[in-house]
Amino acid sequence: MTIRELSSATGIPPATLYKIASGERDPRLSTVRRIVETLEPKEESFIAVVAAKFLLDEIEGSIVTIAGEDVRLKGYAANSIDECIMAAVEARKEGAAGIICAPVLASIIERIVDIPVAILKPKPETVIDAATIIARRIEGFSRGRSRL
Repeated sequence: MTIRELSSATGIPPATLYKIASGERDPRLSTVRRIVETLEPKEESFIAVVAAKFLLDEIEGSIVTIAGEDVRLKGYAANSIDECIMAAVEARKEGAAGIICAPVLASIIERIVDIPVAILKPKPETVIDAATIIARRIEGFSRGRSRL
């Protein structure tokens, strides 16, 4: 991008940009912000989902409608509490409108970020399916121990 193109995109006079680029002048904070916003535009509104990768693979890029506006779901993979907290902070820094996470993390994340936080709530049948898998594993584990 040339200085003239940057000037056109930011509304900052070309002479000012030339002086900043040559080191003749220190930019004001408002000038730096306009340049950064032009060169690194913020992502459109999105809702962050902090979860394990297998879940994110299924929902990544899905769209929800809020007040008539389409908002994309953006996944942040995490497999530990530390990773979840870091992912939530990163999502907020990147401009997330809200964060969806596991119930055990919601109260922690709510204290860290200043955007809405909602929990992932599994359907009862999901919990029943998991319980069935655990029951089978317990049976197999018990059989294996009885042979000792």
